[in-house]
Amino acid sequence: MEERSTGPRPEPAGALASAAPLRELAARPWAVALVYLAIAVVLAALGWSGLWDAFSLLGTRASSWYTLATAVPACAVVLLKHRAPGVGLMLAVPIFVADLLTVGGLVPLLVVLELMHAYLLSLDAERRKRGLGVVVVVIAAMTVAALLLSGEVRIAVMVGLQFGALLGFAYWYANSIAQSRELVRLYRQRSEAAERIAELDRKAAVQGERDRMARELHDVVAGHISAVAIRSEAALGSSAADTAERRALRAVRDSSLEAHAALRSMIRVLRSGEREFEVPGGRARLPELVAAANESGVRARLVDELDAALAAPIDQAVGRVVQEALANSVRHASGAEVEVRLTGDDAEVRVEVVSAGGAALSAPSLAGSGMGLELLTERVRALGGRLTAGPEGDGSWAVRARLPFGGAS
Repeated sequence: MEERSTGPRPEPAGALASAAPLRELAARPWAVALVYLAIAVVLAALGWSGLWDAFSLLGTRASSWYTLATAVPACAVVLLKHRAPGVGLMLAVPIFVADLLTVGGLVPLLVVLELMHAYLLSLDAERRKRGLGVVVVVIAAMTVAALLLSGEVRIAVMVGLQFGALLGFAYWYANSIAQSRELVRLYRQRSEAAERIAELDRKAAVQGERDRMARELHDVVAGHISAVAIRSEAALGSSAADTAERRALRAVRDSSLEAHAALRSMIRVLRSGEREFEVPGGRARLPELVAAANESGVRARLVDELDAALAAPIDQAVGRVVQEALANSVRHASGAEVEVRLTGDDAEVRVEVVSAGGAALSAPSLAGSGMGLELLTERVRALGGRLTAGPEGDGSWAVRARLPFGGAS
C-alpha cells in the first residue's frame, strides 16, 4: 500500500535559494519605492483615478495621469521607511489627504499603510496600544467625513468598511510581527537567565566542594604537618641530640614548615576560588631540592648544562620532575648515589634523575601508590613531552623527561 505523508512538504532547496534574493530586495526601501512608482504608472495608464469620489473637491474627474503628482512624492517618502518611519508617516499622511481630496489615486494610500507598518514595528507594546486608538479615531473620522460630504449613509458605511479593513489589517499585521519579536527576545532572555542560573549553581557546587576540601586539608593534613614541625623543633632543643641527628631534625623541621606554608597557600586558593596562585620556582629550586635530599639520606648532585632560560610552564615541570624523582629516591633508595642532570638544545629540554644503590626505608613504611609518577606523566604529556621511569640494566633506577623547549605547540 502506498504511504502518504500527512505533514507539510519541505520546499525545494532551489526555491528557497531563488526566494532569498527577492526577500533581500523587498527589504530595501529604494526597491519598494520603485515598485510603488511602477504601480502608479500602470494604474495611470489603465485610467484608475477618482477612487474616492466622495471626498473629491474637484468638479470633474481629472485625468488619471494627474495621480502621479501625488504618487511620485509619496514614493520618495518610502525611502524613510527604515531610517525615520515616524517622520515618513507624518509626510505621507498630508500627501494622501491631498490625493484623497483631488485625484483619488491608490499609491499614496499604499505608502501610508507601508510606513504605518514600519512605524508600529518601532514602537513598544504600550505605544502600540495608543496607536490602535489613533487608528480607530481615523476610521471614525473618515466615515463621518464621507457621510457629511456625500450625504448618503450607504457610501459612508462602505468608506468606513474599506478604510477599517485596510488600516485594521495593517495594524494587526504589524502588531503581530512586533509581538512575535518581543516573544523571541523574551525567550532569549529567559534562556540566557537560565544559563546564568545554571552557571551560578555550578560555580556554587564547585566552590562548596572546594570549601569541603579546604576544611579537610586544614583539619587533618595541616594539623599533622604542624605537629611534625613542633615535635622536631622540640627535639632540636634537646641537648642530647648529636650533630648528625640535629641536621636530620632540622631538615625535617624545614621540610614540614615549607609543606605547611604550601598547604596554607593551597587552602587559601581553594577558599577564595582564585584561578591564579603563586607556585614554587622550578629550575631555581633545584639546588635547594638536592641539598634537602642530601640531608634526607641520599648522596645527590646536580649537573645543570642548560644555558638559556626556560618558559614558565617548562620551568615548573622541570622542578616537579626533579622533586618527585628525589622524593622517590629518598623513600625507596636510601643511601643511593643520585645524579640530577639537565641538558638540552633549541628543540627540547632533557631532565634525567638516575639513582644507583641504596635500599628502601624499613621504618616508617612508605609504600608508594604510583600516583605521583602518573600525575607527573600527565603534566609532562600536557606540555607536549614524554616521561619514562623504571629500572635499567645496571641496577639503577632512572626517571627521564623530554620537554619541548618553548612549551606545547
